[in-house]
Amino acid sequence: MIKEHRIRTILLVVFLALVMLGGLIWVNIQFTKNNPGGNDFLAHYVGTRSLLFEGKSPYGDEVALEIQRRVFGRPAEEGEIEHRVVYPLYSTLIFAPFALIANYAVARVAWMTVMELALLGTGYLALQITNWKPRLVILAIYFQFAVLWYHGFRAVINGNAVIVVSLCITGSLFALKKNKDRAAGVLLTLSTIKPNLVVLLILYILIWSVYQKRYRVILWFLGSMLVLTLGGMLLIPDWIFQNLWEIMRYPGYNPPGSIGEVLGLWFPSYAVLIKYGIGIGLGLLLGKEIWVARQAKYEWFLWTACLALTVSQWIGIATDPGNFVILFTPFVLVLARLEERWEDWSRFLIPGVLGVMLIGLWALFLVTLDYDYQPMQSSIMFFPFPAFVLIGLYWIKWWVVGGSSALWKEKP
Repeated sequence: MIKEHRIRTILLVVFLALVMLGGLIWVNIQFTKNNPGGNDFLAHYVGTRSLLFEGKSPYGDEVALEIQRRVFGRPAEEGEIEHRVVYPLYSTLIFAPFALIANYAVARVAWMTVMELALLGTGYLALQITNWKPRLVILAIYFQFAVLWYHGFRAVINGNAVIVVSLCITGSLFALKKNKDRAAGVLLTLSTIKPNLVVLLILYILIWSVYQKRYRVILWFLGSMLVLTLGGMLLIPDWIFQNLWEIMRYPGYNPPGSIGEVLGLWFPSYAVLIKYGIGIGLGLLLGKEIWVARQAKYEWFLWTACLALTVSQWIGIATDPGNFVILFTPFVLVLARLEERWEDWSRFLIPGVLGVMLIGLWALFLVTLDYDYQPMQSSIMFFPFPAFVLIGLYWIKWWVVGGSSALWKEKP
């Protein structure tokens, strides 16, 4: 009887999951009918198809012109975003299953659906690594937020592969917690499809792995990176140089890529001082925290890893508010510790924070929206979410140092 009940429960869960997946696909189909675009995905879709079916380099001018014609209906003009492929060549492994679909609209629906599932997967893993077990009602709100919040859902709309990076980062942190060092190394390698976002995090993880004598993380990271790099060279021998050239060109046709550049435009007389002041200041701060936490146990390691992710978005490495979905896990760490600190008030506090973030970020985006060939976010979006996460992380450190939490077995 118990066995039959368990089978019925499993069948019900599978049925509900399929219904939800079907509903998600239907919503995505309706959305793409009324909202053509997904230009981040389009560039890599076209680039990957060109490589697979025509043997063309995705970094070539011919491929770039094809992308621009599909975005603008013509080649990009001076001052417009050129939508060129700038990811490493091995990123085509991720886009290849979707590039096999000839109909772009169908491919985009499939990509959006996978990205939404990836957001939910990231949300689930973030709960596991932060040891957070919210109440059922808060859990339902949490997973809705994981898909619908500004930095997540806009990445889905644009088709930004940063969601894959976010999932790989969180998956790697989860693997490290479970001592699955091989998986952690491979997932770190996959996260380098947008290397500017993860370089500081990877640097810290490799340093930490040395001091923890977890050399398999390093070997599997470097080994899988070597395999992917050499594999790409079998297709395009000089792909690394082509990719580096595109990376060097990228800032020339894109909006400001750091808060230093944004503030420099607002205060041109102090542009150089602001840019280097922020970079050096945050660099010294992060360097100190990495050094102090080089031998840390997991809870303290996780805090420092989240700090590295957050600081990397402000330190001066080229990025964009569209990439801030990678800060979801640091955000969850802050929420988890807020609930631990004020458990009696958490049933109001956590939904309140999620509500403010959900409504506030979307409202700020809409109020400051610029219109071009598509709605363009304002540079003001560089500030609110990373600021909240950074303040929250240092509140956690202050609280732990004060001795009010037993979460960190070793205190900084």
